[in-house]
Amino acid sequence: MNNEQRTINSNFQFSILNSKMKFRPTLIDRYIIRKFIGTYFFAILLISLIVVIFDVSEKIDDFVETKAPLGAIIFDFYCNFIPFIVNMFSPLFVFITVIFFTSKMAGHSEIIAILSGGVSFRRLMYPYFISALVIFTLTLALSMFIIPPANARRLSFEEKFTKRVIRNTDRNIHFQIEPGEFVYMESFSTWDNSAGKFSLEKFDGLDLRSKLTADKAVWDTSFNGWRVTNYTIRTLTDSGELITRGRQLDTVISVTAADLRRYRELNESLDYWKLNETIAQLQARGDNSVKFALIEKYKRVTIPFSVFILTLIGVSLSSRKVRGGIGLKIGVGIGLSFSYILFLRFAEMFVYADMLSPAIALWLPNIIYTIIAVGLYIKAPK
Repeated sequence: MNNEQRTINSNFQFSILNSKMKFRPTLIDRYIIRKFIGTYFFAILLISLIVVIFDVSEKIDDFVETKAPLGAIIFDFYCNFIPFIVNMFSPLFVFITVIFFTSKMAGHSEIIAILSGGVSFRRLMYPYFISALVIFTLTLALSMFIIPPANARRLSFEEKFTKRVIRNTDRNIHFQIEPGEFVYMESFSTWDNSAGKFSLEKFDGLDLRSKLTADKAVWDTSFNGWRVTNYTIRTLTDSGELITRGRQLDTVISVTAADLRRYRELNESLDYWKLNETIAQLQARGDNSVKFALIEKYKRVTIPFSVFILTLIGVSLSSRKVRGGIGLKIGVGIGLSFSYILFLRFAEMFVYADMLSPAIALWLPNIIYTIIAVGLYIKAPK
């Protein structure tokens, strides 16, 4: 090996070592991470306590009237309500946290000192994104696996001990429950789990083989099936048509009353795996309510991912020392955060109106705010 090759190899090894050392956590990195994580958890704890206090004052009459046990109020409701609040406000308070402590650092000229010491603005972002990764992992785990069963317990408590009872009446329900098997209900009410003008059709390819029609069908938990009244069954065979009528008949099909309760909280109580199973079942049936389950699925990823976007925007906005103080920056930060949340709600409306697919609609706010974040990041060092 000649001297020139040795020099090239030496320089290459030095560049690798230098790049590794560049991203090795330093005292400044640990200081920023500690500030970020500490301020975030303090802010979340504070807002959770405030929300719980207001919620107790709102529901105290219901608790007294229904004689809710104190243990159930604490462990079944509020211990499951707090993770829901933490996850809901997490992106907002990531943004406020970054704006708050970074503005204080800029106000004390700490950012200027760090950059003057040879640290690039890009390298300055490193501890921020390490902190954002920790919060992203936490909120993603909460969304996928921890909050859904907590929501189920919380909603069960609300149905028993508060006046918030979810009722719903759907009309003209028509979907496939199995290949070649279709069910139709003119109406379905969650008041008594009953369906009006019930029909069940079975096909062999394109040929109708049997059709059951009934004036009413009621879900019966004693055998987990439907009890139909005033029914007629038409069975088509090669030799002709057979008609059977009766007063009452019990039938079991692969759809339950719970499947027909189309309110958002049902999807919120399913963990990641069960939510995917529900989506597959609804898609197989051709059920239009699959859009609600898909919205819930994509929200569980897009909202935690916004932590990175809002962190980048927050640092870019607050890293300079400007007139107006920290209050102006926090005001701008809250405004941007709420505009993001509002945009996310509008994106859901695009799905309800069948204008966009759930995947595109739910990722659209992140895409647009990523463009805004990159623009602010490029402008910030200047």
